[in-house]
Amino acid sequence: MASGVSGCAGNLSALDPAGPNAASTALLWWVMLAGSSAIFLFVSALLALALLKPGLGANVPPKRWLVWGGLAFPGVVLSALLVFALATGERLLPHPGTQAYTVEALPEQWLWRFRYPGGGESVGTLHIPAGQPVDVRVIGTDVIHSFWVPRLGGKIDAIPGHVNTIRLTADRPGSYGGVCSEFCGTGHTGMIFTALAHEAEGFEAALAAVLSGEAPR
Repeated sequence: MASGVSGCAGNLSALDPAGPNAASTALLWWVMLAGSSAIFLFVSALLALALLKPGLGANVPPKRWLVWGGLAFPGVVLSALLVFALATGERLLPHPGTQAYTVEALPEQWLWRFRYPGGGESVGTLHIPAGQPVDVRVIGTDVIHSFWVPRLGGKIDAIPGHVNTIRLTADRPGSYGGVCSEFCGTGHTGMIFTALAHEAEGFEAALAAVLSGEAPR
């Protein structure tokens, strides 16, 4: 069924979340949209009144327009959005103490290499357990890249010489698209990967089969 937001769905859509981290990001987007729309509609209404009824606000001192319309209203809205954004971002951080599966992501021009506990490695496909937090340690290599699985979480840069960590969670088993979201050279558009979430109960066996070549990577 077609809808006004049908273009927001898909395997690379941050507005079609498949996990709590991505859901928080999507909620932040909608709240930001609502806040900016409120400011836009308020200013548009004032503009319409000024055009349709000239002189309507002539008895209001200019300083009052500036203070209440130009400072107070947008200031309150933007401050509320800032607080909400900071609180949301704090929840997305990989705080110590939370049990999470850890994997390393090493971007190269132009592919993604993933390393797992115990030394296994896959290229182009990140294998993770569903229903469990996953901390991805993004290790900078050649140039600046950016790791992003839109339906599972936010994005984070891979800066040469640095290690940045981001937390993902998949609500259910499935295949989720991932990209490099930072232009990194002529092969940037082909620098994609898949995050494959397996049933948590059989994850170790599924990963072992993949790394041993018994199952498709």
